[in-house]
Amino acid sequence: MNIAPNSYSRTRKRLLAAVASVAVAGAIGVGALTSGTSPVLADAVRVEAPQVPSFADVVERVSPAVVSVKVKAKVQSTADDGSDGQDGFDNLPNNPQLRRFFKEFRGFGDQGGQNDEGHRRFGHRNNDQPRPVAQGSGFFISEDGYLVTNNHVVEEGTAFTVVTNDGKELDAKLIGTDPRTDLAVLKVEGGGKFTYVDFADDAKVRVGDWVVAVGNPFGLGGTVTAGIVSARGRDIGAGPYDDFLQIDASVNRGNSGGPTFNLNGQVVGINTAIFSPSGGSVGIAFDIPASTAKQVVDDLMKSGTVQRGWLGVEIQPVTSDIAESLGLKSNNGALVSSAQDNGPGKKAGIAAGDVITQVDGKDVASPKELARLIGAYSPGKSVDVTVWRDGKSQTVKVDLGKLPATDKQASNDQQQQPAAPAKPDTLADLGLTVTKSENGKGLVVTDVDPNSDAADRGIQPGDVITAVNSTEVNGTEDVSKAMTEAVKSGRKAVLMQITRDDNNRFVALPVAKG
Repeated sequence: MNIAPNSYSRTRKRLLAAVASVAVAGAIGVGALTSGTSPVLADAVRVEAPQVPSFADVVERVSPAVVSVKVKAKVQSTADDGSDGQDGFDNLPNNPQLRRFFKEFRGFGDQGGQNDEGHRRFGHRNNDQPRPVAQGSGFFISEDGYLVTNNHVVEEGTAFTVVTNDGKELDAKLIGTDPRTDLAVLKVEGGGKFTYVDFADDAKVRVGDWVVAVGNPFGLGGTVTAGIVSARGRDIGAGPYDDFLQIDASVNRGNSGGPTFNLNGQVVGINTAIFSPSGGSVGIAFDIPASTAKQVVDDLMKSGTVQRGWLGVEIQPVTSDIAESLGLKSNNGALVSSAQDNGPGKKAGIAAGDVITQVDGKDVASPKELARLIGAYSPGKSVDVTVWRDGKSQTVKVDLGKLPATDKQASNDQQQQPAAPAKPDTLADLGLTVTKSENGKGLVVTDVDPNSDAADRGIQPGDVITAVNSTEVNGTEDVSKAMTEAVKSGRKAVLMQITRDDNNRFVALPVAKG
């Protein structure tokens, strides 16, 4: 398009005037703009980032199945309990940490924050009236009102109340407990249908999976925390079947017995313990895995007790030295230190010095693993037990017995009273001074060189050496012969069977190559 010179000049002037007008308006402020015109503002900050999955749907579905558990008991009034507001621990040493431990974890441990005040409030009640002693969490596992919690929550109780997610208080009765796994089952008395949850297959749980813990921390009622599975197979020394999941979701007093869910709303574990220097959550909590809980809970619902298989042997870990002395390629397995008289293991031919490596074809990694495997069978079950003996594997069939009520599963009935004769002998290569035992069986250790391998491995004066490499010992010549044979066979250590306080154990001692 062609523009005439005069038109071009006029157009140019009008454009320059418009630019100047805008510049002046900007300089003197918005008020100079045409009346009724609004300023143009920037949009609010908005970040387009991947959205973290919400736990709200899971929580909404499972929360009605989670309850608070209130426990009461008839507590005998004493001079230091009740009216003066004390906790009845004056017989304990004057150690604040010890007192706090007993208060928090043995009957008083899962109370809400207000319950200390509650103790004072109920201090003047008649002794026949149950008083609050504990508070924890639980969850329904059936529509007719069976629910799971921890044994340590209910163990001091005589009366139980559960508070549902919508605030209803319902009486419950104790169906059964299992102290060995710290589990208990209650049942709500009266009819009604309850929202309940199921156990997950915890074999599929992986370290790093998201989990949600729901419970009753400090008596606050339904509280949700989230985290991940931090580790599997934790042994915290709580019992013979330790196999805990470790999670980093916040768990505190009152969460005990509460469930930890996966994102499908299934229970992967039951909150049982925390590691905490301060008493509060530091992100290290331990859960009973679903596989353990399901089996125990099923038994408690059926009979109120748990019947476990029993092998009747005392066992100890297989160290690298012990594995070397026995010709094992790894330190997996459980070393039998003694087999109880009349026990199923001894009847089947299992003897001290055997290393149990498999049960019904399942590998035994450690003594804890063996205890869990045997405990999972019912009494009377016939199982194939593979042992390492005399440099080769053998399989024996064992009809399992019933685990005794006491935790002591085996004992050595031999009564050996060591007495030192006048003339001791020495095992210089081992750093030991020994003498024949009074009954002629074994050698009594009378002195141990503090700089020897024997001292490093815990051998003490008074110990009785009963065998070396599964060969009975009645004199120092028996020990020397066993050491010579070990060297000839290329082994770097001998396995010494020691008796102390009527208990057997094995110690591997290195041998010098001459």
